[in-house]
Amino acid sequence: MSALLRVEDLRVRVDARRGTSFPVDGISFEISRGETLGLVGESGSGKSLTAMSIIRLLPTRAVRMAGGRILFGDQDMSGIGAKGMRGIRGNRIGTIFQEPMTALNPAFTVGFQLREPLRRHRGLGRKAADDRARELLEMVGIERSAQVAASYPHHLSGGMRQRVMIAMAMSCEPDLLIADEPTTALDVTTQAQILDLILQLQQTHGTAVLLVTHDLGVVAESCERVVVMRHGKVLEAGGVREIFHAPQHAYTRALLDSMPSRNIGKRRLPTLPEEVFG
Repeated sequence: MSALLRVEDLRVRVDARRGTSFPVDGISFEISRGETLGLVGESGSGKSLTAMSIIRLLPTRAVRMAGGRILFGDQDMSGIGAKGMRGIRGNRIGTIFQEPMTALNPAFTVGFQLREPLRRHRGLGRKAADDRARELLEMVGIERSAQVAASYPHHLSGGMRQRVMIAMAMSCEPDLLIADEPTTALDVTTQAQILDLILQLQQTHGTAVLLVTHDLGVVAESCERVVVMRHGKVLEAGGVREIFHAPQHAYTRALLDSMPSRNIGKRRLPTLPEEVFG
């Protein structure tokens, strides 16, 4: 099966007063259509920068792609202009951002923000977009869809805002969904519901999913393959069963050993010298 997304030797450069650094330094992976790939590692490993590089939403002018290629289908993303990227983001590539309260615009209602990609990318009129927005809210398990559509983001709970983000990301039935820490700061029950929802929508629409997370439990439940990152590099990659049962890198083994278990109070968490993680 041909890859839907190929990331080849990606490097991201940060220019700061203290000097230049490369928080993403030569990583490569690919995702096939309909596949779920987990991108895992601790905070600061470069996961989110990798995800934002794909959709060309790096946070500041000081952060930029410095090398490598990102191929989406048969297109080299580096050759696509700003207008072309606006036609891809929210249309062929949907994104669930890490914190929905900051990703959703507090000045506009939920309904307005759901209508915008439908009108821009699908050319729907106001009434058709309104109807589709309510359908999307119901699709992600939100009752009283008309009431929620008329609400502002701060009127909703964290779980509700996350569901709204998923509805927006899936509104145009994208080929690829980037889910950047989609369950962060949610309670365990809501986490399970959100993950089930993403996987249900994936099965319905055949969407490929790049799941960015530090939670190996989420990866075990949701992904077919996993890429382990640290310090902007790929330390290990392979099938979830292979990585979980026979990890080859000391850092991967330490991550797995750090997962909660029934006897966690009876054992010490693993520590490794810094040079092991290189």
